[in-house]
Amino acid sequence: MKGGQRLDLRLVEAGLFPSREQARRAILAGEIQVDGRTVSVPGYRVPDGAQLVWAGRPPRFVSRGGEKLDHALEVFGIGVDGLTCLDVGASTGGFTDCLLQRGARRVYAVDVGYGQLAWKLRQDSRVVVLERTNIRHLEREAIPEAVDLVTVDVSFISVTLFLDRLLTFLSPEGHLVILVKPQFEAGREAVGKGGVVRSPQVHRQVIEKVWEAARTVGLAVHGLTPSPLLGPAGNREFFLWLRPAAGSACPPPDEALIRAAVQPPAEGGGRLRPEL
Repeated sequence: MKGGQRLDLRLVEAGLFPSREQARRAILAGEIQVDGRTVSVPGYRVPDGAQLVWAGRPPRFVSRGGEKLDHALEVFGIGVDGLTCLDVGASTGGFTDCLLQRGARRVYAVDVGYGQLAWKLRQDSRVVVLERTNIRHLEREAIPEAVDLVTVDVSFISVTLFLDRLLTFLSPEGHLVILVKPQFEAGREAVGKGGVVRSPQVHRQVIEKVWEAARTVGLAVHGLTPSPLLGPAGNREFFLWLRPAAGSACPPPDEALIRAAVQPPAEGGGRLRPEL
């Protein structure tokens, strides 16, 4: 169809979504109807005067990362109310949004990028935006208070390279919740076509690698759970819950726990969904 405005743009202008990315996800998920017909192409040209209907529920967070973290905090039983938090790899702000909605007192949002954090978070007085900032080079003085909870969601770098740096900011009684992404932790030979790691064995090896790296710097694993959503391209991801501990209190990888976590999701209603 020639003429007309792109569907993703029209949805944003109509106030149904705060960004084109969220509109695009809803379109690809088959949640948008144009004049009573489901349209799943973001670039579809919408005729003037067409009726738009969104059949899905409003997103709870500015990105699906918030859904991932919300699940992990629920599984681990970590309360956020009144805590000072550090969100490493904030990007659009899904984790930051989740922390705020769960009652965080303040969130330091760190990211190497610029201009990605959602406007509503950028305007929130509880958020301290630290853009163009690599956590490996972040000075202690940039965060003038002890952090109760650190969350991590980074790409194109192994989390093992900066675990020790996170301890610089974390209080002795604090928590770390880290999203482990096998595609950025495994060797190139283990990453398949399209950048996807499908082997449960590789998933296990990656988790063991991060677990051992945590032990080396004095962090004990208190919990492990698969993310409820798949990452880009369909990668499975896993959350590790870590806390500072003395060396003798950092047990080695729990093979049974890891095997249970990396089991492929069951067919049917509980299937993990890819992040579009």
